[in-house]
Amino acid sequence: MQDIKDVIKTIENVYDNDTAFTILKDFERVLDELNLYVYDNWMDGELAEGPEILRHFVTATFMWPRDKMPDPDGGKRLTDYGCKVFYKKDVYVYPRKVLQSDDFRPGTKKGKLDQMPIWLVTIRMPKDLIRTIYSGYEIEQEYNKEPANAEIVDGSQAVEASDEIAPEGL
Repeated sequence: MQDIKDVIKTIENVYDNDTAFTILKDFERVLDELNLYVYDNWMDGELAEGPEILRHFVTATFMWPRDKMPDPDGGKRLTDYGCKVFYKKDVYVYPRKVLQSDDFRPGTKKGKLDQMPIWLVTIRMPKDLIRTIYSGYEIEQEYNKEPANAEIVDGSQAVEASDEIAPEGL
């Protein structure tokens, strides 16, 4: 059972811990590079637990409303790259918004607790995959850079700035 307090603790951990935030960004970069977001509902997931950083793996759990289950083909795509994907039905407990006196828990000033059925999807991703995607990203950035000392002369040639070009007729 997922509780709103657990989700808040997870988010606080991510914001307080720079390493967790960096790992989570790299985790998301892998999901994006593998085009996971083209599958139905994968974009709508919310972090429920993690990231849990182990020796060879990074694990994170995301949640979706039960009626918006992420497309299992997206999970299959991840397994093709060495990830493990686990699906689980669960409930999310949250306090009801107080609009009338019936919304209070008896004897308290707190709202009643409601339950929403959810899907939990746990993804265990190899660190090697994160490193490979990240290094590929760095190589791509280096490849797309223009040389720092080149200038375009007539649209088809790159000439070194240190080379002197003699004007015609001299």
